[in-house]
Amino acid sequence: MASKKVVVPCIVVLCLLMVFGGFGRAQAVLNQSVRAFFVFGDSLVDAGNNDFLATAARADKPPYGIDYPTHKATGRFSNGLNIADIISEKIGAEPALPCLHPLLQGDRLLIGANFASAGVGILNDTGIQFVDIIRMFQQLNYFKQYQQRLIAHVGADKAKELVNGALFLVVVGGNDFVNNYFLVPHSIRSKQFSLHDYVPFLISEFKPILTSLYDMGARRVLVTGNGPLGCAPAELALRSKNGECATELQQAANIFNPQLIQMLKELNTNYKSDIFVGVNLDILQDDFITDPKKYGFTTSKIACCGQGPYNGLGFCNPTSFVCEDRSQHVFWDQYHLTEKANRIVVDKIMTASTDFIFPMNLSTIMVMDSKV
Repeated sequence: MASKKVVVPCIVVLCLLMVFGGFGRAQAVLNQSVRAFFVFGDSLVDAGNNDFLATAARADKPPYGIDYPTHKATGRFSNGLNIADIISEKIGAEPALPCLHPLLQGDRLLIGANFASAGVGILNDTGIQFVDIIRMFQQLNYFKQYQQRLIAHVGADKAKELVNGALFLVVVGGNDFVNNYFLVPHSIRSKQFSLHDYVPFLISEFKPILTSLYDMGARRVLVTGNGPLGCAPAELALRSKNGECATELQQAANIFNPQLIQMLKELNTNYKSDIFVGVNLDILQDDFITDPKKYGFTTSKIACCGQGPYNGLGFCNPTSFVCEDRSQHVFWDQYHLTEKANRIVVDKIMTASTDFIFPMNLSTIMVMDSKV
């Protein structure tokens, strides 16, 4: 008797592949062949948390996501992948889901989580014009909640092992200048502090954020400095007369970055381990501005919403935009890089010398940590 052929609907097969594929990756994390990844910070690494908030800082409509695999807006402030997504690729993991995403549960917890929120800064009063955003202290609180859910899922010992073995990324600080100190003439913070006093104040507020991450189990943390803030297209349009980068914002980044690296060195000395790794974005992005052809770009101007900031906030206008060849542009919108530029940044994070990433690059970190 001939056997009966069983026909399984394609949608069922697809669902099974998605479920068991995700389960396999999660098990790889649990077995430590792939490490978990946790992301904190602002719009440079937001993977869509702001989509779940009543905020003006949004990237949930076209043209955002035009080059993402789904070709749809995902809440990422890019034409495609952001820095955090590409680092995930490099460590062999899938991008961590936003912490507010309803699918962040079960075995997906094992992959990590993204707590970043566009508009935030080190200070709680940064980005108040965006209204509902996940400020840094709230991101830390969400991480605590995540850990409780992880413990409930795999037990305390496995949860601790996963977090201790994870890679962390913290990208924050630029908004404390662009969307706070220099947001308006005679801002509250600029009346309170001179720039040379404001930066040490920021560093003093940043330090407990990083020590809290350590206290919650982080043992390998990439921390980025600020790029050339005064060279962002929005700031050029606002402050530049002859196309030169805004002097005060450039000065702010130049003061902030060395003090950040010094603070990270002090923390590592205190912990007697290279927990915190400083990434000097200023070096690479200066090259983007002064010599874009060095990296295969034709221009450092923006690829989209070239008619000016959307609602004065620097985001693309979803109702009126023209997207040129993104691979030829450094900037995607008024503040954020194209996916191609983000990939170059991550390549540097992987392989660059200590002039760019201190005390070691990510490739070295991965080799060292694989031997532990």
